[in-house]
Amino acid sequence: MITGRQIQAARALLGWEATDLATKSGLSRETISKIENNHVQPHEKTLASIFRAFNENGIEFTDNSGVRLKPQNVEILEGSAGFTRFYDFVYEHLNAHGGVVCISGVDELLFAKYRLNAEVDAIAHRERMAELTKRRRDIKVQILVKEGDYNFVASAYAEYKWQSAKNFSNASFYVFGDTLALISFAHEPAPLIILIRSAAFAEAYRQSFGIAWSNAMKPSKKRQ
Repeated sequence: MITGRQIQAARALLGWEATDLATKSGLSRETISKIENNHVQPHEKTLASIFRAFNENGIEFTDNSGVRLKPQNVEILEGSAGFTRFYDFVYEHLNAHGGVVCISGVDELLFAKYRLNAEVDAIAHRERMAELTKRRRDIKVQILVKEGDYNFVASAYAEYKWQSAKNFSNASFYVFGDTLALISFAHEPAPLIILIRSAAFAEAYRQSFGIAWSNAMKPSKKRQ
């Protein structure tokens, strides 16, 4: 969760007054002031609006309450805190733009394990995604998992297919909008997320995913 001090520092990097942030986030100047001075505990949606305003203007929040300007085209996220920020980024993108999310190489047990607060955060994300996809009908989430994997925890908002064991890779990727995210759990601290903002890379992986998806299997019913 971003802090009032981080918000002030982010404004300073952009040369924004509190009124600028209020305008870009859709909040009141009074609300911004109260959050920055720790006079209120903001709701998740309020922080998401602030996060989106800064994210769209090239600011990222780092570990240990840090703030920095984002690299222009490539961003590296590491560890549980980075993984949580990644999920926030995906959510905010879909909330603002909708669209299709292609996800390959998923092991839901690993994806849940490395969240900042593990199962609590994983459940909270699934709940907000389920609510978002009901509100925005232009969102589609497709997930490829290994054949025989029945851990369909995101089935409330996503469609799963099985990929054969010989073709399945544990190196995961997300494609959404003009962004490609490569995810590796063979890294310390795990996971490593490389965000590449490139329409060309995103489209290449999207086409590859489309071929894999068309050849993937619809999961059979689990035997009791």
